[in-house]
Formats: sequence, C-alpha cells, structure tokens
Amino acid sequence: MDPNGSINPIGGFPRRRGPAVVVVLFLLPTLAAGAACFTSIFSFGDSIADTGNQCILLPADPPCTLPFGRTFFHRSTGRNGDGRLMIDFIAEYLGLPLVPPSLGGGNRSDFRTGANFAVGGATALDCELLKNRGIPCYLDNISLGVQLDWFRKLLPTLCDSSGACSSLLNNSLVLLGEIGGNDYNFAFSSGISLNKIQELVPMVINTIGLALKEVIKFGATNILVPGNFPVGCVPRILSRFRSSNPRDYDPSTGCLAQYNQFAQLHNEQLQMELNDTRRLYPHVNIIYVDYYNALMPVYLSPKKFGFTGGVLEPCCSGFTGGVLKPCCNGGMNRSTICCDEPSTYVNWDGIHFTEATYRLIVKGIMKDGSLTNPNLNASSCLVGDP
Repeated sequence: MDPNGSINPIGGFPRRRGPAVVVVLFLLPTLAAGAACFTSIFSFGDSIADTGNQCILLPADPPCTLPFGRTFFHRSTGRNGDGRLMIDFIAEYLGLPLVPPSLGGGNRSDFRTGANFAVGGATALDCELLKNRGIPCYLDNISLGVQLDWFRKLLPTLCDSSGACSSLLNNSLVLLGEIGGNDYNFAFSSGISLNKIQELVPMVINTIGLALKEVIKFGATNILVPGNFPVGCVPRILSRFRSSNPRDYDPSTGCLAQYNQFAQLHNEQLQMELNDTRRLYPHVNIIYVDYYNALMPVYLSPKKFGFTGGVLEPCCSGFTGGVLKPCCNGGMNRSTICCDEPSTYVNWDGIHFTEATYRLIVKGIMKDGSLTNPNLNASSCLVGDP
C-alpha cells in the first residue's frame, strides 16, 4: 500500500504454525448448567463496544450528537452507531441492564451488574509503542492495558473480599474485545505497507493474550474473545484504498481481498493464542467469537438477510467521487445525510455497523451458537429475544 492508497502485491500472508484449531476445541469445556445465568457483564475494547466512555472523554466527538443513536434511543448515547451495539443485545438476551460506561461515575452499585471499559479509538498496544513506529493514536491512555487498570481499581469497590470478588466474576460474562482493529486501522491510514503492518499482528495477539490471562487471574471464568471483521468490506477501507485493478477485489463481494486476508491472519493467530491459554487454564471457558464469518454470508447474499438498502456503502454519509464523506464531524451544525431505513444497511457511518447488523451477529452468539467456538451454551439463561 502506498500513500495514495494503491495496493502493493504482497503474495500470501505467512501463517503461524500450530495444532489444528478444531482438534483442540473438541476437548474444551462448555458453560456448566449451574453457571449459565450471568449476573453481570464486564467489557473491554474499542468503539464496537463503547457505550459512552468516548463521549465522556471527548464530548464534541461525532457519536455524542445525533444522528448517532437515532434508531433505538432517539438521542445520542455515545454509541458509535444508529442504535444498540452487540453488548446491548447480549445484555438484553440475558435479562441484564444495559452495561454502563465505567467513566460515567455515579454510585459504585451502578456497576454491580457490569461495567464497560471500552473506549472508541482504543488500541490493543500502548500509544507510545505505536507512535515509535510512526503510527498515530486517536487518544492516549485508553489502550487495553489502561482499561485493565481501570477494572483493577473498580473491582474492590464491588466486592468486600477476595472470595466475594471470585464469586462475582465466576458469575460474570467478560467480553474481551474486539480490540486491535484500531492498531491496524491507524497504520493503514498512515500509508504504511501491509507487509510492514503484518509485524504488528504478533504484538497485538500477545497483548490480547496477556490481557486474557489477567482477567482470568482476577477470577473470570467465562470470557468471549472476538476476532476481527472482514475489514476489506468496510466502506472506509474501500474508499481509502480503492484500486483500478479488478484483481484487487473479491468478485463475489466487491471487497478488497488483501485486507480481508489480513483480518484472517489476525484471527488465525488469535485462535492459536486462545488454544495456548486454554491449555494453561482448562477450567475457564475461553470462547472465540467469529466476527469474520458472521458477516461474510451477509456480504455474499445481503438480500437474504434483509439488507436491501446498502452493503458496501454506509447509511450515514456517502461516497462522492469515490471518496467517503463523514457522517458527522464534531458539531450539530454540520450537514448530515442519512438513509431513511438504517435497518436495510449493513454499515452505519463507514466504519461501524448498524443496529440491524449487530442484532444479527448477537443472534449467532447467544441463540444458535454458530459464531462461538466452543459454544457458549447459555440457552437456559436467555430471557429475551431482542
């Protein structure tokens, strides 16, 4: 990739060698029936999961005003989307309150049913490390390690003894990610070649692995760890790196093939890291969530899933001369054009997805288990069908 957005042919991505994933997973535990009904949710990650922390830190950011939040909340709540996010649907399936942003203050009792440490723009790696490699950060001090520090400080206020904390976390569902996408996105936008960005992958995976071990040491026993989306289908990537070479695109979807291959590289290495951690902690339910294959069927057959309005073009914003215009750029006085029916679009603003897309993904996580490996097996705990 050069600064002008063209794609440099780099051949196949190297693959980390390791045991076949499926062989190991047959030996893994699923959620025990007695622990199926979670009492709280704790979440870490970036804007895919953030329920308001970004707007607490930066109130003038786009998700802090309409049209963000227009579909379900009818007002901005700091979520990067038109309505509910995946973490909201997970909470509704489990009959729990929507998970509040951890930076929101209030009484500590507000966090007994969960806290969300995710922040829009967060990276897995510390910003200083990224900057040393010529990669800018959107915000300092919101990396995955920082979010774990916030969790560490909050935890003693939720339970008065180590035994009580262990009980709390044993009955909690932890969502660790998606995280790492911004590390790559910021590098993409800096004009760094895909060959060079590949060097970040093992570093990001190692950071996620260390965070996973950390929450296990805190006492978590049920942890969802999502992979990356098919980023070659994301409108912002399609706009930034549009190519005149038809061979750069997957003919069945119109997505940029090498960016999807990059996402698959991340996901393969992440699953190997999870397998390694499962061997160390066989009593813990470490569940990979396949965001990539959640969306590929949608890109292949969008109308089958009700997406008749737009697939590779977002609802809010749009392309002019092949360039994606922003959905909202930091103020109520900005002119914003949005589609009439966000539920018919896959993507909301060029980066994030619509509520309808998130609902579809969570159904595969919570109801039919098609996106989790091993299966979350929490069907006996589901009280709603949002």
